[in-house]
Amino acid sequence: MYRVLRGVSEVVSGYTGGGAQRPTYESVCTGRTGHAEAIAVTFDPEVIPASVILDVFFSLHDPTQLNRQGADVGTQYRSAMFYADDAQKRLFETARTRAAEWWGGGVVTTIDPLGEYFVAEDHHQDFFAKNPGQGYCMAVALPKVNKIRKSHAEYLL
Repeated sequence: MYRVLRGVSEVVSGYTGGGAQRPTYESVCTGRTGHAEAIAVTFDPEVIPASVILDVFFSLHDPTQLNRQGADVGTQYRSAMFYADDAQKRLFETARTRAAEWWGGGVVTTIDPLGEYFVAEDHHQDFFAKNPGQGYCMAVALPKVNKIRKSHAEYLL
């Protein structure tokens, strides 16, 4: 969904925040690896500010739901941000505070140190672009993409 924004050069689906080595989608889905499904976004801050990237994150999911996103339930679906350094941690904390104002409080998003990031399987990369007619994409992802297109029109490709 970030791919519709100018300045975003790469979005890599993966898993982080757990203890298992070489997690797979199937193992992460069990909820026993401790990993969360995640994305790593690479962007040019001269084109799109980090604050916009983070605000999009809080727009694309409901950060008030503990260990779930819609019908998907489990710790692998937790709302979490994983920082690489103290400066990034501060950016994340500020974004979470903004999000709490929009969502009326109750934001449960955790901010944790980034451990090892495991790239997800190829068929999970660019899933929406590769599967636009798939049920999940039509019912869940497309409305989110349309929401971002409206709320951040000035950053669209």
